[in-house]
Amino acid sequence: MTEPALEEIQDEDYIAEPPGHRLHAVVPPGVVGQRLDIVLAAVWPQYSRARLQDWLRAGRVKVDEAVASDTRRRTFTGERLELDPDAPAPDTVHAPQDIPLDIIHEDDTLLVVSKPAGMVVHPGNGVPDGTLLNALLHHRPALAQIPRAGIVHRLDKDTTGLLVVACTLEAQTDLVRQLQARTVSRRYIAVVSGAVRADGVVDAPIGRHPVHRTRMAVVPTGRPARTHYAVRDRLRDATALECRLETGRTHQIRVHMASIGHPLLGDDTYAPRPVAAQFDRQALHAWRLGLIHPKSGADVAWEVPLPDDLVQLIDSLRASR
Repeated sequence: MTEPALEEIQDEDYIAEPPGHRLHAVVPPGVVGQRLDIVLAAVWPQYSRARLQDWLRAGRVKVDEAVASDTRRRTFTGERLELDPDAPAPDTVHAPQDIPLDIIHEDDTLLVVSKPAGMVVHPGNGVPDGTLLNALLHHRPALAQIPRAGIVHRLDKDTTGLLVVACTLEAQTDLVRQLQARTVSRRYIAVVSGAVRADGVVDAPIGRHPVHRTRMAVVPTGRPARTHYAVRDRLRDATALECRLETGRTHQIRVHMASIGHPLLGDDTYAPRPVAAQFDRQALHAWRLGLIHPKSGADVAWEVPLPDDLVQLIDSLRASR
């Protein structure tokens, strides 16, 4: 298996752009004298401050009909603000492709899909097409108007399971903020090497490996990362775990489990060769996804069963223990 080039996902990469129309407001009394970017975030809270700063630098904000690009500019009483969120469609550079999607749920606000093994989520180095993003653009062409075609989180190429996609800019911003606030619940089944004695938590920062730059590692300078795990089944020389993420770092479960001496079966990046050879991909499946619906405000959740290859792996290890 060939691991695609790492794409370190930062939360601000996923903050949605708003609908394409000019917005107008007057500086409200409560924020007079504040920095312009702070005022914009107060006036239009549906958009992230990071996105508004980008628009400022791009010249898409006017104050009293004059372009204002300095985020530190102070505001005055009665100044008229204009925001032009029109921008070229962010994903028109990627071609829609008629690739089958396993759609678990779809409405006018969001889309939940079950990703198969072998599918890359977003085009990148060495993977120009054939991705989930290309499939989404074919299934729902309007997603071309949303950054990353509405994708707000991702799974590794050979990890299976649930992903949520925003169908509107407002929903994308909402889902990104839920990810930041950790109100999105993501649960995985992982089959790891060795006998895990008890449930536990790995609380260890993750960043680029200091030597192998295409890998991640537990490093003191990394970003905070926290993974809860619970024993689901004891197998021959292996354990089936349920893992719950508090954070969503690149390769988080794979790195954390390897760091405590229990790498995933089939993981040819983080497991020793004998462990990697026991399965033809990392044994990881995102089986449950829960969040607050951006439109209704209701708690919603979806589940998908284990794929056949993982079922067969667990059954074979259970039968021979």
